[in-house]
Amino acid sequence: MDIQLEKLELIKILTEIDNPKIIKSIKKILTKEKKDWWDDLTDAQKEDIAQSELEFEKGEFTSFEDVMKKYR
Repeated sequence: MDIQLEKLELIKILTEIDNPKIIKSIKKILTKEKKDWWDDLTDAQKEDIAQSELEFEKGEFTSFEDVMKKYR
């Protein structure tokens, strides 16, 4: 699929639409703001992540390899 050709076809279709409701709907789809996953976290989850980052910076962590040694 040639993306540039697809875009041109969409432009052609858009120029032929006379219904304002359809134009408004298309515009809403195309300009829909992307939501950041961070905004969906609870305050407790954000605090846990911040605490984990502090622990990591202090070297208070266990490597993946060490954890896996326990279960192999």
